[in-house]
Amino acid sequence: MSDQHETQHLSKARWVFYGFLAVAGFFLFTEHRAHLLGVLPFLLLLSCPLMHLFMHHGHGDNQHSHNHGSSKGESK
Repeated sequence: MSDQHETQHLSKARWVFYGFLAVAGFFLFTEHRAHLLGVLPFLLLLSCPLMHLFMHHGHGDNQHSHNHGSSKGESK
């Protein structure tokens, strides 16, 4: 019986914490909206080189998969 009461108490505390986070997030967004929206164009510009860096890592040396058995210097 004690364990069930303890888990209910933790569950209620968790919901209160989630409510607090939601209210705090709302006020942070409404008060700092101008700062956040002012940074968006720079984040878009920064995302381009970062996507290129992280998403094109597999394009390095694809000749081995296309030229089975032939060396790099030889052409078909």
